[in-house]
Amino acid sequence: MDLSKIKKNNTMATEDTKKQTKTTKKANEINKEITELKELIAKLEADILYSKAEAENIRKRSLEEIEKARKFAVERFSQEILLVKDSLDAALIIEKASLDDYKNGMELTKKQLINIFEKFGIEEIDPVGETFDPNYHQAMSMIESEDDPNKVLTVMQKGYKLNERMLRPALVSVSKQK
Repeated sequence: MDLSKIKKNNTMATEDTKKQTKTTKKANEINKEITELKELIAKLEADILYSKAEAENIRKRSLEEIEKARKFAVERFSQEILLVKDSLDAALIIEKASLDDYKNGMELTKKQLINIFEKFGIEEIDPVGETFDPNYHQAMSMIESEDDPNKVLTVMQKGYKLNERMLRPALVSVSKQK
């Protein structure tokens, strides 16, 4: 064989080996990147699952807290209103009380109840002389009067608001022209 052919074959073999080495090196780099990306994807998926679980736990805790708040919202009010019941019970126990004693006791109990109402934002609506407002009053009758029309003449039952929200409208008689 010719020496030039051998050199040529060796050169070609060397070049093929270099190309294979480059290709292998590049394949190894790509495999390494793929492995790193797979690890990153696995970590991100785990983070997402953790975040979902955490959000679900927060949602469940919030629902539990709302339920507890709903369940025990009237607890403070109940404790205060029990004092009024105790006062009424105490009045009924007294055997030899005069009508004035009962009246005084009722006035004190009413003051106690009014204080509780104020404490919890319950406002009384007593609209005598005011213009009729269907948002706060319920007309039970209309009475001919010298007053301006649609004025509240009498209150049959007072109304109440809780923190500006209507609990019960006042039952009223309203004036109408003669």
